[in-house]
Amino acid sequence: MDYKIGLVGRIILLAISLFFLSYFILNGAGVFAISLFIILILAQTIFLLSYAESSFKKVRMFLDNIKQDDFTSLFPVKFDGTETDDLHIEFNAILAKLKEDQAEKEANYQYFRSVFQHLSIGLITFEESGKIQILNTAAKRMLNITQLNEISEIKAVNQELDQAIHNLRTGGSELIKIAHPDGIMQLSVYVIELLMRDVKIKLVSLQNIQSELEEKEMEAWQNLVKILTHEIMNSIAPISSLASTIKGDIEQKMDDEANVESSDLEDYLMGISTIEKRSEGLINFVSDFRSLAHIPTPKFQTINIKKLFMQLETLMQNQFEANQILTKCTVEPNDLILFGDQNLIEQVLINLIHNGIHAMQDAVSKVLSIDAFIDESGKIIIEVSDTGKGIEEEALSKIFIPFFTTKSKGSGIGLSLSKQIMRRHKGNIQVRSKLGEGTTFKLIFNA
Repeated sequence: MDYKIGLVGRIILLAISLFFLSYFILNGAGVFAISLFIILILAQTIFLLSYAESSFKKVRMFLDNIKQDDFTSLFPVKFDGTETDDLHIEFNAILAKLKEDQAEKEANYQYFRSVFQHLSIGLITFEESGKIQILNTAAKRMLNITQLNEISEIKAVNQELDQAIHNLRTGGSELIKIAHPDGIMQLSVYVIELLMRDVKIKLVSLQNIQSELEEKEMEAWQNLVKILTHEIMNSIAPISSLASTIKGDIEQKMDDEANVESSDLEDYLMGISTIEKRSEGLINFVSDFRSLAHIPTPKFQTINIKKLFMQLETLMQNQFEANQILTKCTVEPNDLILFGDQNLIEQVLINLIHNGIHAMQDAVSKVLSIDAFIDESGKIIIEVSDTGKGIEEEALSKIFIPFFTTKSKGSGIGLSLSKQIMRRHKGNIQVRSKLGEGTTFKLIFNA
């Protein structure tokens, strides 16, 4: 029966019963008849309320099923065209859709979990409380463990790794050496902080870069040996040849017991002076190499970047004026503070400024910009830009190699020193350049 018809019918019957009850009471009917109608009216009222609540019970049951993620229950459908039947059909359709969505979410979860587990990069996710959520197979293999329940348990595996995981913030990375049965592993630790449903989650990626480092180390050694061999041979060859010539000439005169003319003495003196000059050049080269290998440990302190820029402007003012260079310095925010060694950072910036001045010698527009700001990942950035001739693409990949230089007069260690200083500050230095437009050096500090 249609719900509305049933409800109206019950209300009409109740109204009729009330009418007859009133009629009997007014006409002085017997107690039995009045009592009978009162009982009948009470029963009808109870049945009416029960009938009216039946639909609400179904809605409540439907909502409870959704709340408990139970999408398997079905409401009976008689296909009799009643509103109750239509309601059951809608309920079943909604439950079927929710069940399909749940199955799809579960399939996606299992898919991504499977991908997560089979990645070659080690991945660990844990909550703010320290409880491990996911630990993939690669991470277990790298850490040589079978299971991990709390992130604090990593301290027993490696204390440096434990400190890096807790101290690094979003975008931060660090290189960690860790002992492994297969040998020493060099792990690159990278951290991302996420907020999911008001729960803070930290994702840590571990990548074994030992083989890549060994390959780069071998390549670096080969480049260094080439440079050292080239520079030393350039100095030694003329020294050896000139010394051999002077020695042979003196030996011949000694054998002939001939007198040494003043002109010969002048030639010998010039030759010895040349040997001395080239020897000094070789000593300076070795001295430069030693300075590259012995960078002092940074003495960290707070540095007001705006004051640092003002000091650099004052220091370099004469050179700016002599080369007719316009300088622009910006700091955002105005009270930006950097934690580092001021002397070493000054050394890096002075070197970059000198490079900029040299690059703009023949430029029409000579503008040197020094900018400091905080990027979207919270890192402090200092950029030194010039409007000079730019750097050729082939040279861009080599400018940080020790003793490589594009200048006619230069040691080629300035940028290499700058890179090492930035590494000592847990930072990095990058360069971008376009021929004819200028060059920008970017100092990145992991704040």
